[in-house]
Amino acid sequence: MSPVALARRAADSLRLRTRKHGRLTLVIAFACAAVMLMFYEGTFTRLVTALADIRGAHAVRAALDQALRELAIAESAQRGFVMTGDKAYLKPYESSRKLINQELELIEPADMEGTEARQLARAFAKTVVQKFSEMDLTIRLREEGKLEAVNFVVTTNVGLDQMAQANALAQALLGEIDRQVTDRRENIGRLVAIARVGVAAGVLAALLALVLYSRQTSELQRAEEDQHRALEAERDALESQVRERTARLTELATHLQQAVEEERAHLARELHDELGALLTAAKLDVARLRSRLPADATDQLERLKHLTDTLNQGIALKRRIIEDLRPSSLSNLGLVASLEILSREFADRANLEVDVALESVSLPEAGELTIYRVVQEALTNIGKYAQASKVAVSLKNYIYHVEVSVSDDGVGFDSMALPQASHGLMGMRHRIEACGGRLDINSAPGRGTRITATIPRAQAMAQEDVLKAEDGLSAKTYNASAVAPTPARAGS
Repeated sequence: MSPVALARRAADSLRLRTRKHGRLTLVIAFACAAVMLMFYEGTFTRLVTALADIRGAHAVRAALDQALRELAIAESAQRGFVMTGDKAYLKPYESSRKLINQELELIEPADMEGTEARQLARAFAKTVVQKFSEMDLTIRLREEGKLEAVNFVVTTNVGLDQMAQANALAQALLGEIDRQVTDRRENIGRLVAIARVGVAAGVLAALLALVLYSRQTSELQRAEEDQHRALEAERDALESQVRERTARLTELATHLQQAVEEERAHLARELHDELGALLTAAKLDVARLRSRLPADATDQLERLKHLTDTLNQGIALKRRIIEDLRPSSLSNLGLVASLEILSREFADRANLEVDVALESVSLPEAGELTIYRVVQEALTNIGKYAQASKVAVSLKNYIYHVEVSVSDDGVGFDSMALPQASHGLMGMRHRIEACGGRLDINSAPGRGTRITATIPRAQAMAQEDVLKAEDGLSAKTYNASAVAPTPARAGS
């Protein structure tokens, strides 16, 4: 058995043991976490309940104090009205009565904890009601002018006894509330102490899990290092195979690309010869039929006109398909004229301003087709994604190479993080590299994009030929509104 296989078997065995121990550690960790979560949740709930009870007790205490104050104010106002008969004393009386009713709603016996507290709250509310009944009776008698009855009610000391009873009940209820608050505070102290113990236990459990995990990780790391050292030798052997297969795949991709171009050319010829002949013959037949129809055959003439328009559209569609498959201008007019036509059509279609600066170049047919396809793909990408307002296409001659570039002022992208699905750019790069050249992509978000392709010459070009190509520079500007190309601006 090879050293690599032995290292893999040892690493797999250790990984299996580590996985089992890791599962056990995870089970323990999750169990501890669940217990601690339940413990903390219960502790938190009890703390929240205790604090809410304390806040409620303070609210009841404040309500009791306010009720006693308003009761005293109401009694003082009642006595003032009885003594003077001035109805101005009834305004504070009614105001205090309304406020006391609001405070009594806060001192609801059903919300109290403990039987004694409920009984005290109920007795206090009853006493307050009785006190107001006595005061209402006195006020009514005074309004009716029955002074003797008023003096009788006042001298019975019923109101004084009721006031003293209300104060006594309020103090007893306050004492019961204070006792409950003290119990809650003691309970909060106990809960805090328990929480501290729980935190300490959780920290210890976490430390134990960390120690176990660190030990397992160290053992696994040592095994992986051994396996890595064993794999390095195998990797070196595989690299040569990868390089060989990459070269074969590149050769195959180049062959497939050439086959695609040849198939495109063949299909374009077939469409031109066969489909073109059929459409032309059909158009001629329609013309003969139209010439034989009488002038009053309006319906038939209209149908033949529609058929003629349809045939014309088919012929135009055939021409566009043929041009997309294999640009005829490249074979008939040359690379510069083809790029001018391509740029002008793109400007009309995308409603953009396109500046072209093209020098006459001399390259093999495959090289010219590569440059045409690169510019075509670059303009297609600009129309889809760039959101540009201006595009520039240039073709330059050098002694040892030809350089073509397409730039725009669009949104740009991060050229260092191209997505795997960018097949258009990958196709450009492969075409250029198949010709022995180089493709450079310069772009940044918000700063536009510039794509430059460099294709070497099979044979160096003479300096005087380069100068002649520069003198014959074709510089034009195309836009959607222009009927014909206009001269480029000076210095473009």
